[in-house]
Amino acid sequence: MQTSRVRIKLICTFSFVSIAVASSALPEGWQHTQTFSVPAPGLVKLSLPLETLDSARPALEDVRLFDDAGNELPFLIEHLTPLPKVVRNAKTFSVSLLSATTLITVETGLSQPVDGVTLETPAMNFIKAVRVEGSSDGRNWRNLAQGQPIFREPYGAGQLQIVFPAGLWPWLRLTVDDRRSEAIPFTGALVHAAVAEATPSEPDRVTIVERNENPGETRITLNLGAANLDLSSISIDTDEGLFTRMVELAVPEVVEDSVREKIVGQGTIYRVAVEGQPTFENLSVPLETEVRSRELVLLIQNQDSPPLPVRAVRIDRRPIYLVFMARQAGVVHLLTGNKVCAAPRYDLAALAANLNNVALSSLPISSLSNNPDFRAPETLPGLDLTGAAMDLSSWKFRKAVQFVHGGAQQIDLDLDVLAHASANFGDLRVLRDSNQVPYILQRTSLSRPLMPWVEATNDARNPKLSRWRMTLPRARLPLTRLICTAKTPLFKREASLFEELTDERGDKYRHALGSTSWTQTATHKTKEFSLELNESPRSDTLFLETDNGDNPPIELEKFTAFYPVTRVLLKAKAEDRLFLYYGNPTAAPPTYDLSLVASELLAADKSAGTLGGEEELKKTWRSENRAPGTGSVAFWGVLALVIVGLLAIISRLLPKPPASA
Repeated sequence: MQTSRVRIKLICTFSFVSIAVASSALPEGWQHTQTFSVPAPGLVKLSLPLETLDSARPALEDVRLFDDAGNELPFLIEHLTPLPKVVRNAKTFSVSLLSATTLITVETGLSQPVDGVTLETPAMNFIKAVRVEGSSDGRNWRNLAQGQPIFREPYGAGQLQIVFPAGLWPWLRLTVDDRRSEAIPFTGALVHAAVAEATPSEPDRVTIVERNENPGETRITLNLGAANLDLSSISIDTDEGLFTRMVELAVPEVVEDSVREKIVGQGTIYRVAVEGQPTFENLSVPLETEVRSRELVLLIQNQDSPPLPVRAVRIDRRPIYLVFMARQAGVVHLLTGNKVCAAPRYDLAALAANLNNVALSSLPISSLSNNPDFRAPETLPGLDLTGAAMDLSSWKFRKAVQFVHGGAQQIDLDLDVLAHASANFGDLRVLRDSNQVPYILQRTSLSRPLMPWVEATNDARNPKLSRWRMTLPRARLPLTRLICTAKTPLFKREASLFEELTDERGDKYRHALGSTSWTQTATHKTKEFSLELNESPRSDTLFLETDNGDNPPIELEKFTAFYPVTRVLLKAKAEDRLFLYYGNPTAAPPTYDLSLVASELLAADKSAGTLGGEEELKKTWRSENRAPGTGSVAFWGVLALVIVGLLAIISRLLPKPPASA
């Protein structure tokens, strides 16, 4: 009986110690935990779930594995990379022009299966249907593809690759249909070898967060649902019948102490049909890149076409595998969510040697749960909010920075700052009392519209000339584009945009800002006409001018100017009273240590701050020395008195005339 009690006490003690060890084994610096059970010792290979990738840091530096006894387990992260596809010039290439077709014969020169060919041509603005045939001896041919389109648009979009089922074809014959348009020259061909084994990918649907229509471009901001994804392609779902569009994909990136949008992929999407042939489409853009943020920007180039309706966007992502050696069967803890830890360094030589022989395990992983002992670290703990002191005597303007919550902040620069700050924004300073607050400048591809006040100012002495005067709310705004609509149904005009400036001598001169050619015909109808500015205007008054010749004047309306959105990213406390200073053209751009943690600031959840009213700090010489409207009168009055005094002195110095006899 006593022995049984002792055994019971030992069992209870062992159980208590085991529970205590298990509960205290996991470190408190990790916010999220997941568990899974390993049935037997040996190498284990798992596909990381989306929620695991999303909760981890960029590059997965904070992923950790612990067994149930609290021992850390070394592991290896495996990113799948598709095998490079062999693309070579055709061994031989010959072209024959027939009555209604162009016949192209290609000797592939490959001893492996092929699944595509890309034609090379200098021609522009065409669309044709192509039939592809394959042969093993150059005499007997088998049909591989029928009616596939090849095309090229004047603005650059094009598709010259023809795909077909993979096969071992030493010879290919392509028949280009020239019945509906004249033949075009072909100068060569690239042959695509088929990949022996496709790299696995998994489809997912993403969320459209924001859509903005810029001039000639649709900008769609996507939420991928998770960060740290290896994307292989992105697909667009649209109901548009026939179209061709060039597409670019961008992610935010830190470059030289500022955040810009980096293009990570581009391609052409289309849905086209040649007369008498079925409709062909390609709505996918290849990527094969690592996207470390949840945000992806989709840029659709519309040119003069109306915006493309987009119902949904889908992605294909490559799975990311975690491989480790399980010492024994049991529960394993997967940890993520540590913003300050360094990446682990394991000796993985033995693990990497056996990596190719590891089969993928289908072990269920639990959902994310919060670590009860987790202590949330401060946002960007290594960032000192207090910078160097500075002399503010040379700054002319400031605005109060207003925000609700502490932490990472995002502030859009308004028209006052855009007009009065330096062109490179090197004079921007954020201050708390007299000390600087470090910040990062983010330049985006987003544009905002601005409606100028417009009036027609035609010259009665020159009736052939049409001119519109546009008044902006500020001078020196960084405008990039001007668009308007035309009510005239048929015209062709050369339009020029300029402003009138005054030189040092007070003479007026024209300062050209941009020019373009606008055409409106029965077959080429455009809703909006666009003119890109070569440089930003210096004044607040712009002139648009066009010469009508002997034609009636054109009617333009709905003038809209566009400027790019620029943001300031910083960290602040809720109780901080901050000011944004600007208006010092001699100031050099600041350099802050914040650039070392710029990626963390970019990935952090940011609150939207706003700017208050503009305060003028330093007045110009005129405003400091005269009342409004009186400076010029006082100046000329003083000058007149000086001249009168000089004349009096000169008259006294002159010799007197001799007295008369």
